[in-house]
Amino acid sequence: MKTRRCILNGSLAMLTAFAVTVLPSAALAASYRDGDCGAFTVAMIPDTQNYVDYRNQVWSGFAFDATEQLYAQMLWISQQSRSSGGDIVFATHVGDIWQHYSEWMDPHHAARGFKGMPNIGGSEVAISPKVHTRAFEIPAAVNGFKLLMGKMPFSVVPGNHDLDALWTDPAHPPRPELKQAGVRHVGGLTGFQSAFSDRSGFFDGKPWYVGAHDGGADSAQIFTAGQCRFLHIGLQYHAPDASLAWAAEMIGRYPGLPTIVTTHDYLGRDGRRHGASNPNNSALDSLDNSPEMIWNEFLSQHDQIFLVLSGHVSGQGLGADTNRFGNTVWQIMADYQARGQTAKDAGAERAIGDGWLRLLNFRLDTDKPSIEVRTYSTHYGKFAGEIPEYGTWYKAREGHAELSDQDFLKRDEFTVPLEDFHKRFKMSGQ
Repeated sequence: MKTRRCILNGSLAMLTAFAVTVLPSAALAASYRDGDCGAFTVAMIPDTQNYVDYRNQVWSGFAFDATEQLYAQMLWISQQSRSSGGDIVFATHVGDIWQHYSEWMDPHHAARGFKGMPNIGGSEVAISPKVHTRAFEIPAAVNGFKLLMGKMPFSVVPGNHDLDALWTDPAHPPRPELKQAGVRHVGGLTGFQSAFSDRSGFFDGKPWYVGAHDGGADSAQIFTAGQCRFLHIGLQYHAPDASLAWAAEMIGRYPGLPTIVTTHDYLGRDGRRHGASNPNNSALDSLDNSPEMIWNEFLSQHDQIFLVLSGHVSGQGLGADTNRFGNTVWQIMADYQARGQTAKDAGAERAIGDGWLRLLNFRLDTDKPSIEVRTYSTHYGKFAGEIPEYGTWYKAREGHAELSDQDFLKRDEFTVPLEDFHKRFKMSGQ
């Protein structure tokens, strides 16, 4: 087992080793609430890569423009925002915004001496970089997020597909006879930063966008609901040590605020931290962290982190772990990119997404605070439980053919009890 130093037990000395952008903020909050929060919703946007995939558009010969499902989803979220009379106060995209890579290896990793070989086997995405990434897919994604501008605070984190390059490590080559693709690595943030850097029109000068690192690949937001304040931290794929140190510094700047963390690859379908990722950055780079390392070195070390959101693995996952303070950290994974009923109905067999997203409905003003999790399709205009064919359409695609339709639905419609929430977070004056 690789030995990792613990970088986050009270020391932030590492912060002097890299550039950190922290935007001006008001006085640090010692409490998260001055009164009632009211009922409110956080929109969790799963992997949208298939919507903007250049192959899934009419001009590429596909049956319809899949981008329309992305735009419909973003428009619906915008229309349900608190500022528009709805109850959504924050939106977070879990990563894999677009589909294709644009380079064989990014200059930063090349300069560090990394070597690469062609990616053999696997999907079309891995075969070669595509000019369509920056010519079409990134601009299409940007157009979608423009629908959220001015409506609510939001976060975007880079998943593995949102990095510039994907390569195979020659020291761990493919073994086709064993159906093994070899160990892959991703790197490069030029494309992501061209769309979602901290200096982009989405975030520059926004009072709720309170910090960024690595050009916006890691970011922090403050959002409010009623008289309550919350901190959100977005972390890049397999967040490096420097990202975790920066995130710890952000928590230090906003003590007492209930904190949600979004990162792309973290939880598996079984509710455990995902350990089967490929690309597996931490296996090849001592600076990067696997989901387990992120838990051990960061998430479990800060008691105000109570919720972790992720995608990456097709399907759903729900887990709960106890942090070093003895309190529960809930972890929710959702990724609907494999859903393709809309394509099937159009005579095409292709994974699209079908407009599904997660809605996290918070109820914090009661003696038993909770999050009601519901799954909604902006394409069908219905919740999962309102579609009789829901299990028939999706459970086999997402690895749960053995479940009854009712049990499969429970993976997308459930309540998370926040039993220790009031103990951890106090009102002003308490």
